[in-house]
Amino acid sequence: MREAKKIERERPDLIYLSLSDYVQHKYAPSPKEANEFYIAIDNALGRLAALGATIAVTADHGMNDKCGPDGSPNIVFLQDVLDQEFGSGTTKVILPITDPYVVHHAALGSFGSIYFVRTLPSIAVMRVLHRQPGVELVMDRASAARAFALPEDRIGDLIVVGERSSVLGSSKAALDLSRLGGTRLRSHGGLADRNVYLMFSRPLNDTYAHIAISRVLSNFDVFDFALNGIQGR
Repeated sequence: MREAKKIERERPDLIYLSLSDYVQHKYAPSPKEANEFYIAIDNALGRLAALGATIAVTADHGMNDKCGPDGSPNIVFLQDVLDQEFGSGTTKVILPITDPYVVHHAALGSFGSIYFVRTLPSIAVMRVLHRQPGVELVMDRASAARAFALPEDRIGDLIVVGERSSVLGSSKAALDLSRLGGTRLRSHGGLADRNVYLMFSRPLNDTYAHIAISRVLSNFDVFDFALNGIQGR
């Protein structure tokens, strides 16, 4: 493990390690494939702890299943819905989870931005989107920026959030689900997907133990807690 060798050789103040979440997208927490992965990660973290490192662990999304009883993903195709209602070319759906590596989540997440190519009444568009099964939340740009600390100049006229068990797609004709390989889909971007743990290898000091129970934490709080909130640091 390269990080262990680096600690032995250089004793750095901070190492940030980002792992692939391929396994977490493919499998629930309990199958053999997932358990083997977690055992390997646990052993690797144990090596770091044995070298005296303080370890902080978190995630970028939860483990919610996004499929129906038959195993197929629950997808709301936003562009298809809007094209049918308001005409082709009037809106543009942007899905931030979209990336060329689709084998683990098929470029499907539970968050989307809607840009108006032509002038449309926001209320009418929001009403249409709210009617779609699988949609939990629709907000205008200003409201979304305030609610989720988003940069207002970098999101669409509307944002859409899928429900716990659904994901958002653009157009059905443009989506190839074959790369999922028959496994159930797990992805991120929804309100229910924000619930993740912050785990530390050492106890928190009194100040940060109080913070941990007094407000809602975000995964990025892991840096502050690891650097300032550990007993003895």
